[in-house]
Amino acid sequence: MAQGKLKRELTFVSMVSIAAGSVIGGWLAEAPYWFSVSGAGSAFIFPILAILLVPVGLAFAELTAMLPFASAVDVWTTNAFGHKAGWSTQWMMFLVQVVEPPLMAFIFLTAINYFIPIPAGMAKTVAIGLVFLWYVISNFDIKLTGTLANLFFYSMIVMSLFVATVFFMNDSWSMSNITGHGGYFPKGGYGVFIAMAVFSLKFIGFEFTPTLIEETNFPAGKMWIVVMSALFIPAVLYLIVVLAIGGLAPWGEIAGMSMPEPELVAKLGLPAIIGIIAIVSGILHALTTLMGFWASSARVLYGAAQLNQLPKLFMDVNKHGQPWFSNLTVLFFSVFFCMFTETNWVQYIYAVSCIAAGVVYFVCCLNAMKLRKTHPEWERPFKAPGGNPLFISGMVISIWIIIGSVLELEIGGYISLAIYFLIGYGLHLLMTVLRKKYPEKYQMLGTLTPEDKEKFGTL
Repeated sequence: MAQGKLKRELTFVSMVSIAAGSVIGGWLAEAPYWFSVSGAGSAFIFPILAILLVPVGLAFAELTAMLPFASAVDVWTTNAFGHKAGWSTQWMMFLVQVVEPPLMAFIFLTAINYFIPIPAGMAKTVAIGLVFLWYVISNFDIKLTGTLANLFFYSMIVMSLFVATVFFMNDSWSMSNITGHGGYFPKGGYGVFIAMAVFSLKFIGFEFTPTLIEETNFPAGKMWIVVMSALFIPAVLYLIVVLAIGGLAPWGEIAGMSMPEPELVAKLGLPAIIGIIAIVSGILHALTTLMGFWASSARVLYGAAQLNQLPKLFMDVNKHGQPWFSNLTVLFFSVFFCMFTETNWVQYIYAVSCIAAGVVYFVCCLNAMKLRKTHPEWERPFKAPGGNPLFISGMVISIWIIIGSVLELEIGGYISLAIYFLIGYGLHLLMTVLRKKYPEKYQMLGTLTPEDKEKFGTL
């Protein structure tokens, strides 16, 4: 194993598939939680959220084009506010990414359970086995991830729209199921507030695009298109699917289901193949999300090592150009969060991830403002329109996400967060010791700037 550059093999189309496909994490097992929070009105929450997250997305796009490094938020924040702030934000970014593989593992588990009942006591063991399987796959060429993303993304889009069309055309579909039983939002303003915060998890994914920038073969100035596609393609799909499901039964009934689509197929006497297609589509949703977030999680660690904020071991790559030790670390944390997940795993992971995401989004909007002021001379191949008012609006929505997510987090989530923060602080102390012992190897870098683009082969 040796330190080396990441392979630049991801095309523009592949990046759209990975980003949008990762955002579409799947409603196969998550839809009941959506309906329990805000009923069928959830359908309209998603497009609104996509629009509200545009300022954050544009901030990420501008920073990515200006400083196109795998270390992403670490580099941006270090340039703006120093190394300690950079590492802290990078550690939060890692949390945003690394809780997604366990979530997808439990979605796989739900799908498998439909065909082969799994005892409750074995659930965590099977979920851990699933993340271990992807760990093995993650150590192969990144081009494999891009090819699979294209195949899975377009297949699941077609399958999802097919199932939704069948639902809409069914005689049992009725608008009264959506507007009745408490209306669009049966839990009122509180439900809308919580939904506007925690449902932002269903858009988490657009922010990981910068971490793959050193593996793309197109100009960084085009990344804004990838980011916007990761917001609006899922928003439209969520809108269609939630309305399709919501019209077939009252929201309370759907909230009590395990997997609404196949259960509704059985209830209505539709051909079993429709339910199977829905399950296969859900599995593909989970696969695209798993592979995208796993790759991003490993690159967050790789990027921190670029700045000497983690041991150089995290930059070691295997013969396929994959950061093997970073992948191993992602496996460790995936198992860790699987262990802390209880029966309400969707709510738990939603809340944990969104708290971290809100912090990262806030800091990155602040970074964009600060760097425009301190480094106006730096070239920005893409410059977000709107200036400071745009970034401030992004910071406001970030605070909203944090507050709403905190309200949904239970005691187990706070314990896992506390342990996670202690691990991050422990790594910071470890690097302090290593810098004293090996000052030349681990000296604190000034940080990466646009002048370093050629060093890392960025476009």
